[in-house]
Parts: sequence; structure tokens; C-alpha cells
Amino acid sequence: MHTTELESLIRTILTEKLTPDSAPTQRAIAIFDSVDEAVSAAHQAFLRFQQSPLKTRSAIISALREQLKPHLPMLAERGASETGMGNCADKLLKNQAALENTPGVEDLTTTAITGDGGMVLFEFSPFGVIGAVAPSTNPTETIINNSISMLAAGNAVYFSPHPGAKSVSLDLIALVEEIIFNSCGIRNLVVTVKEPSFAATQEMMVHDKIALLAITGGPAIVAMGMKSGKKVIGAGAGNPPCLVDETAELVKAAQDIVAGASFDYNLPCIAEKALIVVESVADRLLQQMQAFDALLITQRQDVDRLRQVCLQDGHANKDLVGKSPAEILAAAGLSCPAKPPRLLLVEVAGDDPLVTTEQLMPLLPVVRVKDFDAGLTLALCVEDGLHHTAVMHSQNVSRLNLAARRLQTSIFVKNGPSYAGIGVGGEGFTTFTIATPTGEGTTSARTFARQRRCVLTNAFSIR
Repeated sequence: MHTTELESLIRTILTEKLTPDSAPTQRAIAIFDSVDEAVSAAHQAFLRFQQSPLKTRSAIISALREQLKPHLPMLAERGASETGMGNCADKLLKNQAALENTPGVEDLTTTAITGDGGMVLFEFSPFGVIGAVAPSTNPTETIINNSISMLAAGNAVYFSPHPGAKSVSLDLIALVEEIIFNSCGIRNLVVTVKEPSFAATQEMMVHDKIALLAITGGPAIVAMGMKSGKKVIGAGAGNPPCLVDETAELVKAAQDIVAGASFDYNLPCIAEKALIVVESVADRLLQQMQAFDALLITQRQDVDRLRQVCLQDGHANKDLVGKSPAEILAAAGLSCPAKPPRLLLVEVAGDDPLVTTEQLMPLLPVVRVKDFDAGLTLALCVEDGLHHTAVMHSQNVSRLNLAARRLQTSIFVKNGPSYAGIGVGGEGFTTFTIATPTGEGTTSARTFARQRRCVLTNAFSIR
């Protein structure tokens, strides 16, 4: 071949390579048109991830912690703005807790048993692609928390965000995916679809490449997941009672209850939803709570108006979920003080709908009881066997122990604000998926992994 012919051939090849029509189509990243495309891409990513060492998972989580941190204020602001629920300051605290206090691969501890018969190891391995449903109440917090936990366990994740938090959720998922790719070179370990919907969630739940469902939401969506035939880790409803007996440190109890019940306008499912207080200390507790910016509504007609606007057809009024006390007062046609309160208090009977219904609003019903025994009986009725969260303020250890044993909740907070139960201002790790219907409780990386047993006979016992 002559030199001129060779030059012509090379020029032709280069021209074809550079022609837009012949350029390969860029792969979809994180956000897909269809559920099947998203799940299939996540499955392929999982197969690659499965061959990676543990240090790859650790590198991803370290990168997420470092690179998401500057975005947290924006995520808090957008989460509050898009959903119309909660407040930026508290959402920032929740996002920070999810990012900094969610365990990584260190949660996957290996245990071993050795003896004359040999050795057996118990280790945690991934499921595959997890279908994770995120709520509108804690959208970005749940995505951050679940991403770290599920990736630490070695899984890929298909997120099904709530349509009410679509914009901020999709942007966060795309950001998380990009950080992951830059850390390990694997695309689509975290995916979703362009148009989150109930139908898309249904399709995801029955997809043959979804190995596990993790559902953070109300009882209806958990029940739908249970019908899929797959393993489900379900975080359902709660109605946490807060019980105060006559031995409690009332000043601290008052401060903690106001802080917990007003946190993000009572959106967290672990927040105090009903206050049950022994009559002999009720007046002093309410006085102290008002000193910490709670507003006690005393007129019966005003309480009736609040009940009427906050509850509709036996359920919380969705238009007021996660709204501020000032907005709730305005909806009831009541005036708001010049300094807006952090929390509204109303005294009602133990069977009042405000007590027995989960509201997700900074309106705390207060019930007086004659003694601790009556208070515990009512707390059991309020909690209604949901086994979610309960709070108690007391210096009597025997009573605290009895209440914990009787209530059997996944989270039981003693002498602190409710949010201490998810690692905010308290010890322990953070989670926003509290699996009460399916029994896993506060979830972490090991929750999203299978425990495997590896046996070697007649060896490796050196005692």
C-alpha cells in the first residue's frame, strides 16, 4: 500500500470516528425513562460491585460524607420548600445526622465459633438490588441514610421517591451517583426514574431483579410491598406517647418535650404525639413548657376549632401536616402571639381523636392521669401496638423498666427528647427507616445484608 493510500485510509477512519451520527450513544446515568431500564442498569452495576473489595465500599462512603456536606443546607432548604413541610434549620440537622452518623462497613461484623469440630464463620453479604421507597416527610434524609447503609452492605439501590419531593430527590440521587462513580468507576449503583409515581413503585416492587424491598412510609405502602412476595423491611406508622410521672425532673422534661415535639414541626415519626402526665405535677410541667415557648390553648371553643381543622374524616389534615404553629393557628381562625410559639398545647381527654390519631403537626394533646399506672395504661392504648417509639420522663428506674417491657417499642427514650432515639443529640447511630411492622427496628448496614454461615471442619481451632 502506497503512503498516500495509507494516509487516505487513516483520514477516513478518523473522520468516521469523529462523525456525530456514528458516535456511541451516551449511557443513561442514575435517572432513567422506565423502571425496567433503571433496575436492569442497577443490576449490572451490582454484578460489578460484587467483585469489588470492602475498601471500595469504604471509599464510596467516605466520598459521600465529604462531598455531600456542602450541599446539605441547599437540600434542607429545597426539601422544606418543595414539600411545604417542616423547616430548614431542623432539616439541616437531620441531613447532617444522616450523613455523619449512619454506620458504614464497620457495621458488618464477622463472628466465629471454633471447637474440636472445626470453625464456622457468620458473615454479612448483599442481597442485590434493593427497591427503596422514600417518604415526603424525610426525603433527602432517607435517601442519604439508605444510600450509605445499603451500599455499605454491598447492594445497589433503586429509589422510589415520593412525587411530592420529586425535584430535590432526583437531583440528590444524580449527585450521589456521580460521587459514587468518581470514587469507584461503577455507574448506576443508585438509580431511579424521571417520573416517580405510585404506578412506577408498583412496577418496581414486582420486578424480578429487585431482591429486597425497604419501604419508609405509611401503612398502605408497606401493605402493598408485603403483597409482592419479596422480603420486605417496612417502616410503618407510629403514634409515640410521652409519659411523665411525679418523679421527673420537670424543667428538663419540659425543655426536652418541647424540643422533641416541635422538631421539624413534628414530622419525624418518632416525635412525641401525645403527652400523658401524672396530675400532681401537670400544672408545673405545663408552666415550664410555656417558659420554653409552648403556647397553651385554654378556651374550649379554641381547642374545638383546632381539632376541627387538624383532623378530617378521622385522619390528619394533609394541608396542615408539617406546618408551623402560626399556620395552624391561622387555619383555625385563631390569633398568633407576636412571638410565634414553637409548640401548641391543648388539654383533652384520653380518648380524644387528637390523642389517638397520628397528626405530624406541632400540636401536642395533653392528658392528665391520676398516677403512673393509669398513665402507662393510657400510653399502651395511644401507642396501639405499633411498637414504634415511646418516651418517658421519670427518675424511678423500676417504672422506666416496666414501661419499656410493657410497651415493647423499637425505640424507647428515657429522660430526653424523642430525636435522641435516632442519634440526634444522643448516643447511637442515625436511621430514618425504623422497621416496626416487619420487626427489624432501627436499621443499619447489617439490616440490608444476608447473614451467611461458612463452615470448615476439623481445622482452625488452635486452643
